[in-house]
Amino acid sequence: MATLQLKNLKKVYEGKTEAVHDVNLDIEDNEFVVLVGPSGCGKSTTLRMIAGLETISCGELYIDGQLMNYVEPKDRDIAMVFQNYALYPHMTVFDNMAFGLKLRKVPKDEIARKVEEAAKILDLSHLLDRKPKAMSGGQRQRVALGRAIVRSPKVFLLDEPLSNLDAKLRAQMRTEISKLHKKLGTTFIYVTHDQTEAMTMGDRIVVMKDGFIQQVDTPQVLYESPVNKFVAGFLGSPQMNFIDAYLRKDEYNRYYVEFGSEDSKDARGVKYTILMPESKLVPDLAKYVDREVCLGIRPESVHDEPAYLATAQTGIVDADVEITEMMGAETYLYLKCAGNSITARVQPSSTARPGDTIKVGLDPNRIHLFDKETERTIVN
Repeated sequence: MATLQLKNLKKVYEGKTEAVHDVNLDIEDNEFVVLVGPSGCGKSTTLRMIAGLETISCGELYIDGQLMNYVEPKDRDIAMVFQNYALYPHMTVFDNMAFGLKLRKVPKDEIARKVEEAAKILDLSHLLDRKPKAMSGGQRQRVALGRAIVRSPKVFLLDEPLSNLDAKLRAQMRTEISKLHKKLGTTFIYVTHDQTEAMTMGDRIVVMKDGFIQQVDTPQVLYESPVNKFVAGFLGSPQMNFIDAYLRKDEYNRYYVEFGSEDSKDARGVKYTILMPESKLVPDLAKYVDREVCLGIRPESVHDEPAYLATAQTGIVDADVEITEMMGAETYLYLKCAGNSITARVQPSSTARPGDTIKVGLDPNRIHLFDKETERTIVN
């Protein structure tokens, strides 16, 4: 159990490549924090600096208030789980899990007790005599977790541990790791590029891009109130729709978003408007009037249900259906509207089919606006 503080952490490689820039992060005891971002964003480098596998170029790392910059990895009381399992192929499951304890000269009876306890938690008791080659990917990953558990570390570091598993197993292991965190009551720091893993597992998510932290918050806050276009587009599946638009103001001082025109590659040559509801009228709006902005709306806020369309007072547009994906509990419609590609997440009862022209409603209460140049959020 441990708290961590990362203060102005930087990593500069030879050749002056700056992989991590000025990372500041406080992690609470027993918290499950997920570092997420695209490949090369610095998330694994940050994790490796915490582990001591990468030297810290600048800044300070504290675990439980103690400076760790110059402490050897083996003395930091942390355990790391890698994506490639890193198991010894010639050893049994028992010996793989016990290896670290044997190196520390832990008594044999204590080793047996700890390994058996961990095996029970991870449902590996019946596999202790097997070797890794005779096991599935999910079983091997559980052995790697077991090897970390037996050490009873203060902090678990997990570097994309599920990326080698198939989709079904990945979903199952997500649940297992979340249960494990609750059972152990230990601080977990988890790295992934998979936003679904981040959203479903983390108490808090750290979104990174190009070595910089973009935003740190709970999954719900990040989803509903992203600080910029990158965070908005990275979290959520299918991702948020983005439409180039203009902000306008009419003679009644009402704000509305306008997109589509004769030059929008839409044969209809129509301009569409969405009246901004009062809840979206932030002070900064005035300076964007008659300027180009980026309109964001999530797929689940694009509606084709007759009941919604019958009562909607703004945001109704015409769209051409290009592809439909039946997902069982829901259907994805891939649409073209005024030259823009839009994804709608609708009810499975939707009758839309490829080639159809349909009306859809963009929910004005769920729109986001982003600054076209800086990509910072104007309105959530």
